[in-house]
Amino acid sequence: MSAPEQPPRRVRVTSPRTSAARRMTAHTGTREIDEQTRVGEVYMSSLIQSQLRLALAVIAGAAVTLGGLPLLFLLVPATRTLPIFGIPLPWLLLGVLVYPVVYIAARIYVRNAERIEGEFTEFVGRK
Repeated sequence: MSAPEQPPRRVRVTSPRTSAARRMTAHTGTREIDEQTRVGEVYMSSLIQSQLRLALAVIAGAAVTLGGLPLLFLLVPATRTLPIFGIPLPWLLLGVLVYPVVYIAARIYVRNAERIEGEFTEFVGRK
């Protein structure tokens, strides 16, 4: 009769680096924002403030440009009745000039908003 077979002996396999120092995970800005930490709140409020400043500047520029037209008509009475191609100047300016001004203001806003967001993304990604 033969001796009963013994199960194979268990062997514990370990990494040779178990004694090495573990790497700390970097706290990136996106992680701070995702986890809604205080630092993430500061990042987001900074982005929102930058976008608000841009929006107010563009609105102010458009308002001064378009709001200055009635002031022009008030201060220079000859412009109220000055015909250009048979159309009174106020009608021409208010009917035609408004659209390019609004379009240019919108283009300026979009271009600068994209720049701000790109800089923010680059900054947060590096942190």
